[in-house]
Amino acid sequence: MRKNIIPIILLLFLAIHEQTVYSQTINDMFKSMPAELLPGVSEGNKTMLIVDTAQATVPYIFGEIQKVKHSSSYLKIKTSEVGNTQIKLLPVTEDSLIIAVIKTVCGGPNTDVCNSIVSFYNNEWEEMDNQTFIHTISPEMFMDSSKKESDNYKYALSLPDIYPISATFDETSTDLTLTFNYKERLTDLQIKEFETYLIDDKLLLKWNGSNFK
Repeated sequence: MRKNIIPIILLLFLAIHEQTVYSQTINDMFKSMPAELLPGVSEGNKTMLIVDTAQATVPYIFGEIQKVKHSSSYLKIKTSEVGNTQIKLLPVTEDSLIIAVIKTVCGGPNTDVCNSIVSFYNNEWEEMDNQTFIHTISPEMFMDSSKKESDNYKYALSLPDIYPISATFDETSTDLTLTFNYKERLTDLQIKEFETYLIDDKLLLKWNGSNFK
């Protein structure tokens, strides 16, 4: 009888663990998000933001935070006139999940030149190695590598102010879109030269359960 108890307890533990993993929603993760990742946002602010309404704006010490999009696995909030934060839950193969966070800041005359920083965390909000989940985000990702030995290719990559790259998660899937925001920073002549080596200014990355491809 004693021998049968141990397997039963183990099965119960695994079942509870699996249920806990899959029951974690964006609300749970947002509530436990460390203060250093959202400076000035209180627990009360977080609770108000995730109330089930179409849109929510709450005051905080740096102004207002606005909820832009919200689902069970995705949250996008506007933290200032030029900044926003996206949080996405990504399922992994070992019955668990990781949290992806995108922080984006926009600038320029029409605030349409945006640059993003993407980071990854486990469900305890311990930061993980980006290289495990995504290649280094850089202009080379958008370029025609077959022309990389050309001197003009190297010149194109050396142009100043071509590096703003923004990242956006799809609300209903795990797709990640990278946008190369180079046009606003270059002259027409530079753009013409640069686009000779450019494949596209958008790149769609698919989550395969362990990394983006």
